[in-house]
Amino acid sequence: MDTTPTVNHISECFIKPHYTPEDSKNHLYLTPWDLAMLSVHYIQKGLLFAKPPHTNKDENFMESLLDRLKQSLSVALVHFYPLAGRLKTVKTENPNSYSVHVDCNDSPGAKFIYATLGMTVSDILSPIDVPPIVQSFFDHDKAVNHDGHTTSLVTIQVTELVDGVFIGCSMNHIIADGTSFWNFWNMWSEIFRAKDNNDLQISRPPIFKRWFPEGHGPILSLPYRHPNEFIGSFEAPKLRERVFHFSAESLAKLKASANLEYNTSKISSLQSLSALVWRSITRVRNLPPDQVTSCRISANNRARLDPPISENYFGNAVYIIRGFTTAGELLQHDLGWAAWKLHEAVVNHNDKSIRGLLDAWLKSPCVYQLRTLFDPHSVIMGSSPRFNKYGNEFGMGKALALRSGYANKFDGCVYCYPGHEGGGSIDLEMSLSPETMRALESDEEFMEAAGLSHL
Repeated sequence: MDTTPTVNHISECFIKPHYTPEDSKNHLYLTPWDLAMLSVHYIQKGLLFAKPPHTNKDENFMESLLDRLKQSLSVALVHFYPLAGRLKTVKTENPNSYSVHVDCNDSPGAKFIYATLGMTVSDILSPIDVPPIVQSFFDHDKAVNHDGHTTSLVTIQVTELVDGVFIGCSMNHIIADGTSFWNFWNMWSEIFRAKDNNDLQISRPPIFKRWFPEGHGPILSLPYRHPNEFIGSFEAPKLRERVFHFSAESLAKLKASANLEYNTSKISSLQSLSALVWRSITRVRNLPPDQVTSCRISANNRARLDPPISENYFGNAVYIIRGFTTAGELLQHDLGWAAWKLHEAVVNHNDKSIRGLLDAWLKSPCVYQLRTLFDPHSVIMGSSPRFNKYGNEFGMGKALALRSGYANKFDGCVYCYPGHEGGGSIDLEMSLSPETMRALESDEEFMEAAGLSHL
């Protein structure tokens, strides 16, 4: 008999913007970068907080917290009004046309869930692996972005633990990438902390004016007649998820080694760490020497375009870039060689290459499929340690940890987060098959860099 506690949904409601901004009467049209995301999962990221000590005596703590979260979310939605909308599709037969946009008004709003779980913070953070129950801290389980036609584009789920609170955010990936997702969090937190937040100006207002390549937009037609033609199913294989911590000192050592080995000073800490992950996972997978393997990295296009677009641009502006070689060649060479492969991929991802990729998409529009992103011989480094994730506070101090849901995970998926103590440290949330994770835990080079060689 399974006695594992379950997450109990106590209540749910929809939150509308505090007032209706003038711009929300318009549709938000979608770019190639947005539309390509129609068949991937929502973004699911959240923060775990400890309840303040005084809450043991304060029976109204959760009621007060929920009220303040709802009220500040309502104000945040004034600034981020498309998140309170729904997707709409317009089809015509002659000529054949299929286009998707965001209707910012025809929706009950953003979804807000309050749930409880009879577990402690320690129950979530103490196990070596991330407990599967964490996936229940998020709405839109296994939903793809196209589902935003009938479901909320963003859901906040607040799960009360015995001695903690987890705030999980599920956001439609067709409307936001990681940069936009965390800007929303940062501004929501800023509003929550303001004394008078009903009419607040925020420090980083989102920019919704769409960026299209010259001569294109705002309405792009997809070459489909029905969603069945581009919505693919994806079920993650059995995975173990574990968070590995890399201190600033360990990363400095990795970076110095990589640069010394390749006789350069241009390799970054993240490129060095990504190379370590790529080589370590490839080594323990025991791939044939001639097997092609790649390390894919999520790259923000905003600053790479000429002229650049603002970091406050709200939407998708990312590509997955990659360094690749054979397993044999990767392991015959040292860390610096692998890191340089990734450095070259990053450097070569410039205005010219971005526009070339866009031109190719516009000539032959397509929708990304998770099953093709899943490559059992490669790794993907997603998210970013540069995002301000631990700066989000909601009256409970700094979060204890960052965790993610089921979405967009497969064997070799690695999410990069800032380390809790800051200072340039990095946490990697890694999803691997049980046998690969077990082998990685015995890999001396990797475990030593993570400060766990004694295991």
